[in-house]
Amino acid sequence: MFNSFNITRTLSGSSEAGIGSRRAVQGLAILGAGSLLALGVQAVAQSTSSGTVQAALGERLPKTQLTAVDCEQIEGLCEVQAGSNLFYTDASGRYLIIGRVYDMETKQDLTAARLLEINPDMLVGAAASSGASAGGEPAAPVASARETAPTVEKAALEALPADGAIRWGRGRTKVTVFSDFRCGYCKQLHETLSAMNVEVVERPISILGTRMISDAVVCASDRRRALGQAYAGEAISNVRECDTSGLDANEAFARQHGFTGTPVIVRSDGAVLHGARPRDFLETWLKGENS
Repeated sequence: MFNSFNITRTLSGSSEAGIGSRRAVQGLAILGAGSLLALGVQAVAQSTSSGTVQAALGERLPKTQLTAVDCEQIEGLCEVQAGSNLFYTDASGRYLIIGRVYDMETKQDLTAARLLEINPDMLVGAAASSGASAGGEPAAPVASARETAPTVEKAALEALPADGAIRWGRGRTKVTVFSDFRCGYCKQLHETLSAMNVEVVERPISILGTRMISDAVVCASDRRRALGQAYAGEAISNVRECDTSGLDANEAFARQHGFTGTPVIVRSDGAVLHGARPRDFLETWLKGENS
């Protein structure tokens, strides 16, 4: 299982990936069995590289239906899409890299961002299968929108600082939600809880490279309003400088408890539920507290 909070570049010698970078290895095209030919036109090199890599992967992964190969997204790597799966290879198509690419300068999960582009409605989890399929080919990371079953795990929230949360809603029942502002299912859960008689303690974590948004929300003069703006994709208003160490605590807590996807719902008694649920399910689940 890959933890999206602890992502490493697995290709030795490649340079740091830049978000949105479309720089390719310039002036080179892979021809035949690894021979190289210098080309003066970068676009031709990029096109040839992607096509050559796709052909090489077609031979080496005959049971995997490749959707697209793009050697322009991240310098030094070729991104390979197979349906809803995403993985990487080198420019020769020899080495298969299964995992997530993380830009340590911008603190962005580049893989998560691309998965959202492929299917914006998906809930991108950090889990990925690294075993072999029945046909002997390695499996690629999968973005999954499925709802997981309720778990019996517990999480004690008492040590988490108050300044890492946005409190909203009213009701005798209190629920804590670990969320990401780019997560479509988090937005869906936010709307569901807004219609319920509950007090919500929302604790943002950056699964999908949204730490800057979280910083703006907790530093806004009106956090509740900023929360709505974040989910609506709007600019956060009236942001001031503030201490965001509460968000660091949220993410450390998430790492400690294996919260690698969002949303994660925690009852007052510490019971944990992964994934969004409809209102009737949540009402029943919340009533089960201390039962």
